[in-house]
Amino acid sequence: MAEQSARKAPRAHEAQVVRTERITPHMVRLVLGGPGLDAFELGAYTDHYVKLLFAAEGVSYPEPFDMERIRAEFPREQWPTTRTYTVRAWDPVLRELTVDFVVHGDEGLAGPWAARAQAGDTVRFLGPGGGYAPDEAADWHLLVGDESALPAVATALERLPEGTRVHAFLEVPDASEEQKFETAAGVDVTWLHRGDRPVGEALIEAVRSLDFPAGDVQAFVHGEAGFVKELRRHLRLDRAIPRERLSISGYWRLGKTDEAWRAIKREWNEQVEREQES
Repeated sequence: MAEQSARKAPRAHEAQVVRTERITPHMVRLVLGGPGLDAFELGAYTDHYVKLLFAAEGVSYPEPFDMERIRAEFPREQWPTTRTYTVRAWDPVLRELTVDFVVHGDEGLAGPWAARAQAGDTVRFLGPGGGYAPDEAADWHLLVGDESALPAVATALERLPEGTRVHAFLEVPDASEEQKFETAAGVDVTWLHRGDRPVGEALIEAVRSLDFPAGDVQAFVHGEAGFVKELRRHLRLDRAIPRERLSISGYWRLGKTDEAWRAIKREWNEQVEREQES
């Protein structure tokens, strides 16, 4: 008997790939459109995300696609696999949604799919979600992330008005992975090249050595969970930044598959909070 879900399944959106672009050697941009986005809307967050749905291998779902029906009629192991990606841009006039994907060959699920995607391909997703946007009342902003956080940081940077004080640190493998953002005058990014160093090590050093300006800071720190944990501790304990002025999350965990990380992420975050408040 198929497993029943007590919680109502969220509505899935359907879109078609309009065009693709390789914006760096390891970053692919997909622009999605089609009538399935007629009812799609975004709010005010700069870290809005969608959960892409990938059919289980060898499984076909009845049309019209309905997550609630799938959860009611299919065993859990045949439910679609989800992958979470930040919305890079949304054009409400053209009804086009832009999503950037980190691609490392055949590694993972969504990256290889994005690398092979062609105009006309169909994709379904849930969302949007989100929780952060730059507060213009802050005296200055700290934005920190690895390549997985580039879309969210870029969107935040592009929203900040001219004259905003910002320290943005972005870590990528090398100079070929740097991107150009359409930011206001005076909003600069410090690119850190990882090379052979562990992910996030350069980001930890950059934030720890930063001479923090006076005043109220709003911080956004996202990326690999190991360095995120270290910077969360530093910002909460050493810099005494209130929790409500921090948006901090581990998007992924070195050495863990996406499923394995999502299974422990909530418990891991709660444990980190307890450790830092004790």
